[in-house]
Amino acid sequence: QACGCWLHSLKFSTMAQFVSQDKNFCKARNIVFRLLKFRLRSEQELRDTLTAKSLPAPAVEQTIRYFKDIDLINDRVFAQQWISSRLKKPFGLNRIQLELKKKGIEADIIQEAIRKIMDDYDEQAIVTGLMQHRLNQYKGVDTDKIKQRMYGYLLRRGFNSNIIFKAIKTL
Repeated sequence: QACGCWLHSLKFSTMAQFVSQDKNFCKARNIVFRLLKFRLRSEQELRDTLTAKSLPAPAVEQTIRYFKDIDLINDRVFAQQWISSRLKKPFGLNRIQLELKKKGIEADIIQEAIRKIMDDYDEQAIVTGLMQHRLNQYKGVDTDKIKQRMYGYLLRRGFNSNIIFKAIKTL
């Protein structure tokens, strides 16, 4: 304690606890960096992953706070990018909303992100295009059977049932 350093005044168990917390934070930080290297993640996804790795809650919270502070965790940006990538597949808004909910994104953030893309989004045209593309697989199949299969396919992709019905009527 002669040097006046605060570390010397700590008990060994407290120092060990700091070192342990630091190791856990470093481990958690490395996990998150590795995950974010491939794609953006929601806060809840990262929290669940870190918790599943049996990291202590303080290290998880410290890591989440760290990445939020440097703006690498941002649920609004994540939702916008997720919607953009899923619309390219193409998936419908119902499915995309469900996926975002499962990833822990709040409903108001989902709605805000969807409102932003609605000007450029024509679900009817997308459904019709998918149907035309898919019809090639059903040569020689009964028309009623085609309609059933097409309805199920488009519904699973998350499109609105009313829009699907309108498109199927044209078959």
